[in-house]
Amino acid sequence: MLEEVRKVIEKDIRPLLEMQGGSIELESVDDGVVKVRLTGACAGCPMSQFTLVNFVAATLKDKIPAVKEVLAVDDTKARFEELLKR
Repeated sequence: MLEEVRKVIEKDIRPLLEMQGGSIELESVDDGVVKVRLTGACAGCPMSQFTLVNFVAATLKDKIPAVKEVLAVDDTKARFEELLKR
């Protein structure tokens, strides 16, 4: 399932996030739970939870029925460093 998730992220999710200055990293897939990290403009964006639930999770669940849940891994230090780069 890891490769299926990776392909959907690369083909269907990342390109659209990149159009808005953001990106996504796949952290892990374990027993139907996908963990991702939103980066770029998505890191710390007030709409990131909306993006995660209504775009990332919805797309993954639609394309891969075995996906049960999609969670964001939040690294506060990395997010702070990303904001400093802007």
